[in-house]
Amino acid sequence: MNWDDVRVFLAVARAGQILGAAKRLELNHATVSRRIAALETAIGAKLFHRLTTGSELTAAGEQLLATAERMEADMITARAEIAGESEDVTGTVRIGAPDGFGVAFLASRLGGLTLRHPGLAVQLVPVPRSFSLSRREADIAITVDRPTEGRLVAAKLVDYTLNLYASRAYAAEHGLPADARELSRHRLIGYVPDLIFSPTLDYAMEISEHWRTDFAVSSAMGQTEAVRAGAGIGILHTFIARAHDDLVRLEWAGPIRRSYWLVYHESMRPVQRIQAAAAFIGELVERERPVFA
Repeated sequence: MNWDDVRVFLAVARAGQILGAAKRLELNHATVSRRIAALETAIGAKLFHRLTTGSELTAAGEQLLATAERMEADMITARAEIAGESEDVTGTVRIGAPDGFGVAFLASRLGGLTLRHPGLAVQLVPVPRSFSLSRREADIAITVDRPTEGRLVAAKLVDYTLNLYASRAYAAEHGLPADARELSRHRLIGYVPDLIFSPTLDYAMEISEHWRTDFAVSSAMGQTEAVRAGAGIGILHTFIARAHDDLVRLEWAGPIRRSYWLVYHESMRPVQRIQAAAAFIGELVERERPVFA
């Protein structure tokens, strides 16, 4: 198999369409189509179903994908070994993270990574509802679940908690519930259920089985600002909420416990920029672990 054709195949498989792959590869649409056709001829099997919505892998395509990813991993390893460990860390690393961790914690601290490695460009992006490391939508992901499928490397970063909060202004005007039964008398701020990207984030029932969201916000930072503005009572990340003196915690609710994991694709293991970024984030969290306590 021609590696250039395999590389194009991987791009189409990950983008889900020829046009998207062409943009990523900086090739024209016709060239990508021609490379895929050449690969299909060489293999003797159809690799994609061409649909109006994009390109979907056939059974043969799914089989080839595993082989192609192993070839890619070998190429990455070879390049890393040839470059040598003495080379400067350069290139771009994209880090995907939930907005609570990404915005409230990482954004103000990741600048230190570029100071340590001046040749490294860092991109911090939100983790969307549908997210795939195997499609290279990010190099490193911070997740709230340990992955159980795929060729992924995962390391636990830190445990964190969520608690029930209200603003002091809301408490002064409406009072605070003494227990979960009294929550029904108050306005509650929560998440949009069908937009959460992990069942782990569906935690309202841990506060009350009768939880009823009056005002739903699809981001942790948005929920925090809504509670601070006095719109109601909400379940907030403790490490975010404790930074705001205008918030009061409802002690009776007790903490909800979750964890953050650092994850990257196994094929990225030998890549220096990935290891440098992963090590920096690990050191950062370890140094500031009291923030999450």
